Amino acid sequence: MTLEYAQAALKKYFGYDAFRPLQADIIEAIYAGRDALVLMPTGGGKSICYQIPAVTLEGVAVVVSPLIALMKDQVEGLRANGIPAAFLNSTLSTEEVFHLENHLLAGHIKLLYVSPEKIVTAGFRQLLSHLKVSLFAIDEAHCISAWGHDFRPEYTQLQFLKDQYPDTPMVALTATADKLTRKDIIAQLRLRNPALFIASFDRPNIRLTVRPGQNRLRQIVDFLKKHPNHSGIIYCLARKTCEDLAQRLHAHGFRATYYHAEMPPQKRSQAQEDFINDRVPIVCATIAFGMGIDKSNVRFVLHYNMPRNVESYYQEIGRCGRDGLPAEAVLFFSYADVMTYREMFERDESTPPDQKALKIAKLERMFELAQAPVCRRKTVLAYFGETYDGNCGHCDVCLHPPQHFDGTIAAQKALSALKRVHERVGMNLLIDILRGSSRREIQEQGYHNIKTYGAGREYTSNEWAFLLSQMLHLGLIEIAYDDHHCLRVTEEGAKVLFQGKKVTLALPQPEEKDPMPTRTKTSKAEALGSPLEENQVEALFQRLRELRRAIAVQQGMPPYVVFHDTTLQDMALKCPLFVFDLLKVSGVGERKMERFGEAFVREIRRFALEKNPTGHKPKGISIIRTWALLEAGYSVAQIAEMRGLAPTTIAGHLATLYETGDNLDLSAWVSAEALERIQRVLPQLPEPYALSAIQEIVGEAYDFDQIRFAIADYRRQRRAAGAPPEDDEAEETPADA
Repeated sequence: MTLEYAQAALKKYFGYDAFRPLQADIIEAIYAGRDALVLMPTGGGKSICYQIPAVTLEGVAVVVSPLIALMKDQVEGLRANGIPAAFLNSTLSTEEVFHLENHLLAGHIKLLYVSPEKIVTAGFRQLLSHLKVSLFAIDEAHCISAWGHDFRPEYTQLQFLKDQYPDTPMVALTATADKLTRKDIIAQLRLRNPALFIASFDRPNIRLTVRPGQNRLRQIVDFLKKHPNHSGIIYCLARKTCEDLAQRLHAHGFRATYYHAEMPPQKRSQAQEDFINDRVPIVCATIAFGMGIDKSNVRFVLHYNMPRNVESYYQEIGRCGRDGLPAEAVLFFSYADVMTYREMFERDESTPPDQKALKIAKLERMFELAQAPVCRRKTVLAYFGETYDGNCGHCDVCLHPPQHFDGTIAAQKALSALKRVHERVGMNLLIDILRGSSRREIQEQGYHNIKTYGAGREYTSNEWAFLLSQMLHLGLIEIAYDDHHCLRVTEEGAKVLFQGKKVTLALPQPEEKDPMPTRTKTSKAEALGSPLEENQVEALFQRLRELRRAIAVQQGMPPYVVFHDTTLQDMALKCPLFVFDLLKVSGVGERKMERFGEAFVREIRRFALEKNPTGHKPKGISIIRTWALLEAGYSVAQIAEMRGLAPTTIAGHLATLYETGDNLDLSAWVSAEALERIQRVLPQLPEPYALSAIQEIVGEAYDFDQIRFAIADYRRQRRAAGAPPEDDEAEETPADA
């Protein structure tokens, strides 16, 4: 098997002209029979790496997937692309399992998704022994590792696959795995000399922002007002927070639902389906939500609470912008989140000490990411071992760089206040003391009487939180985790307080109200030579989204399974007027063109006739005008009279429509006998066909219109058989008026 077959399958089934970075290399390794470990960020195209080998190799590919929702999503998408796929898990009835097994044994399935719990059963192992397996794919492979952040015991039993099928290639795929986890995955799965592929973790379309946790609801409401009708996830630490936040957002006029593990299964399923099918654009959820969601048009992910580690953070924000269009990831940070997680880890007696220490270390790295006054993208990529030159120019730090200043006096005020309250307060209470707050606890403890009470009124609460976090990172203060998380002055801090040691701090610049970056419609339209103007592209895009939604409801599938937003955007830019031209649109494969193409082209034609774009070739618009009248029920003669054109010109339009994909009934214009007689001579003649030359051979009993329709049918058949389309026209074709 060669890469040419893979590229042909990519175009045929998925509608893409080229592989993303590393995909072709991974596929070639599988073709060579090698095991592989693949690390790609969420939305980076991991599935293609095993789906293309699956459809091109003999036999069935077995994919181990941890979530039922993920299996259903993948299988639904594959079937929509014309790929025979199925899943086997606890949701199937005995009768459904029986029929599936018969299809497998008959060789009718190319991809089989199986849960880890199902694949280790004796019954499935017996079934597996009767199948020709082309490859094994272990999705979410970090679950196999005790060092991973989502441990699943059944994954540790998968080593039997390599023992029993040593010559079958196995590919392990994950979005997040540090070096220790990678090593553990290889050992647990017993991969043999695996090829290691680590894609860039950079997701340049996602804008990274960290905001202070004060007044979160107000900040979220302001954010949502700037992003109307956009789909997004808001992650919360507590289940009750999910419910409360969804209710408050609803009270502010936003359609929002919630999702967490303690909800009844039916209600969880309803919330997920409403979100996937765009009935409810916003879901407030715990981390129980999202791993199995392949929804491509999620435009934002907000973290109401700080994630417990960078891996979780990056995997969760990866659920937005999967289609490559601009997306927002906003993290609301407060030090209380750090303390909550730390207490949670410390109380967990079931976790071994080494893993507990690792969790705390990862939490500290997440804390550093949230507070570091440097480019967010640079910090995240450095965590995953990837060097990023320069700054992204897109995150909050790059857009609003901190103002560095001599922070010695500010630090001394904070350190002095901390000493004067005998180091018995946490960060929030210290800020209130410095700001001169009148909260009851300050009055009761007598903190309003200390010399530094109110000494820091020149800074806001958010600015003091920013300053104190830097002092923490600089080692001027530390947290007594074993003493109610009170702050302590360190030796370095004492040098600043008592010896006048200089310290440089930074303050964030005030954020401007800048909206989410918009699509560069003008530049793309110009680069592609789009026949539409900027505002027309956006209007058509919205029309196509509405059509997609209606088709999805009718077909009972999520809208993004019909087409992704990127595909609709490319469709709007290129504005194809003919069905077969949809294959030039990124993301439209042969199966989806056959299934949905005519409906979308009809909508584009209606739009083009309404807007009368000047960029389309005059002949294209002329043909579409003929099509519109034909749709209205007029005959060829009537259309010719209405348009002031010759009937032979109208017949030429109809022949072009049929050749380029419209399902017209040719029997109204040419008989089956005439088609057979004319098409018999076409292989003997060169392109472009001369109508008069054909008529000399077949006889004058066949007029030019019949010959045109016969040529159109012949070319369409050749195209269906894989021959390249012909753009040339017969030499006697009349010009359009």
